[in-house]
Amino acid sequence: MSIAFVSTNGDLKRGLEFGQAEYEEIDRYCREKGILWYASCWDEGSVDFIEQFNPPCYKIASACLTDDNLLRHHRRYGRPIILSTGMSTLAQIDHAVDVLGTDDLVILHSTSTYPSQIEELNLRTIQTLQERYDVPVGYSGHEVGLATSVAAVALGACMIERHVTLDRAMWGSDQAASVEPQGFWRLVKDIRGVEKALGDGVKRIWPSEIPIMNKLRRVGL
Repeated sequence: MSIAFVSTNGDLKRGLEFGQAEYEEIDRYCREKGILWYASCWDEGSVDFIEQFNPPCYKIASACLTDDNLLRHHRRYGRPIILSTGMSTLAQIDHAVDVLGTDDLVILHSTSTYPSQIEELNLRTIQTLQERYDVPVGYSGHEVGLATSVAAVALGACMIERHVTLDRAMWGSDQAASVEPQGFWRLVKDIRGVEKALGDGVKRIWPSEIPIMNKLRRVGL
């Protein structure tokens, strides 16, 4: 039996990294299942590496929001950009948007703690970002539970990002902030329900209401 010791965070990350073969398998499987996939690249070389798989877009992690060179390198490939904004001030987001431009840009509101505390989610920031940048705004959630991610949709989030795990009790820093498969399916179901329930904002009488109206309304106009 051999025991490996991880001495630094870098050692941990390198031990978890995928190589060419693993990414080719991800690409093959997603093509087989009709899934669009992309990656969050933390350095220029990783962007160049992922480009071989023709991703539909790139995700820029909150930790990279202030890396101007990395932002510009992403834009070299002309793909849509998803920008996460955890642990960032409005001034820092302003600067990142200036660097990236607003063409094909989606901004994600996020709180970068794992898991995030409910009182720190500040979901109304979704609307603040929509008004400030006039681009689609989504939500990247790291909280325990699903209700707040569903609420983000009701507040106008155009996309939802959640971490997925097979078992929240597994080892790893993100497990507690992740969603298990059954929770993921429930999340999708609830979001689709909210989307239907939001409607178009036009007040109307539904045909299903008319029999009730005829029965219960005492004075008609």
